[in-house]
Amino acid sequence: MYRDQKVIVVMPAYNAAQTLQKTYDEVMAQEIVDLVIVVDDGSSDQTVSIAKKLPDTIVHVHKKNSGYGANQKSCYKMALEAGADIIIMVHPDYQYTPKLIPAMASLIGNKLYHCVLGSRILGGYALEGGMPVWKYIANRILTLVENLLLDAKLSEYHTGYRAFSRELLQKLPIEINSDDFVFDNQMLAQVIWSGYTIAEVSCPTKYFAEASSINLIRSIQYGMGCLLTGLMFRLAKMKMASIKLFPELKKDEPIR
Repeated sequence: MYRDQKVIVVMPAYNAAQTLQKTYDEVMAQEIVDLVIVVDDGSSDQTVSIAKKLPDTIVHVHKKNSGYGANQKSCYKMALEAGADIIIMVHPDYQYTPKLIPAMASLIGNKLYHCVLGSRILGGYALEGGMPVWKYIANRILTLVENLLLDAKLSEYHTGYRAFSRELLQKLPIEINSDDFVFDNQMLAQVIWSGYTIAEVSCPTKYFAEASSINLIRSIQYGMGCLLTGLMFRLAKMKMASIKLFPELKKDEPIR
């Protein structure tokens, strides 16, 4: 709990057997997490059997690999059904340190923000932490273009370390988003579209053999999807097209 608000950590898992226990232990060591939800997306290793042994954990298994976006949809749906007030996504590959959970939860729990990102770029240590140079360059270029298209000033859009309020998750139409990796980008665009301010905290970067990553071809596909999302956002903002991802806002909806 954080100030009587239920904190749930969701973990979208795929072949995370080598790092799941370590990530979980550090999550629970923060002493404010009430429940962990692990959604396994058709792993071929021991991820599920390890997850089922973890205390205070709900495990849901996709019978087949449905995609990173589909995994998150299950995560957030289950978190809301479990009564979460603060929902934090932590990848079980231990690329993002769970030690930032209290800071992220406090920003949500104190009603300062409804969305908080753990940024690998803030602080300037991404390359020192092992981020491949080509990924760093692609990250910076995509972020620059997206900030222009979305009229925002985020340090990056591509981190998987995110915290949300219950109010925000209930409002976003994430069920129509992609089931693939671009889901992340579409979701942030929807947050901005809905008028919410996004906070960022500096997150140390850790790249190692067991950490999940996508290959060059999938990265290019993801990048193109991000640019398309930004273009659709701009077209919807200029009222030049009707885009399902960005439904027309009600006049009485508050800007956060």
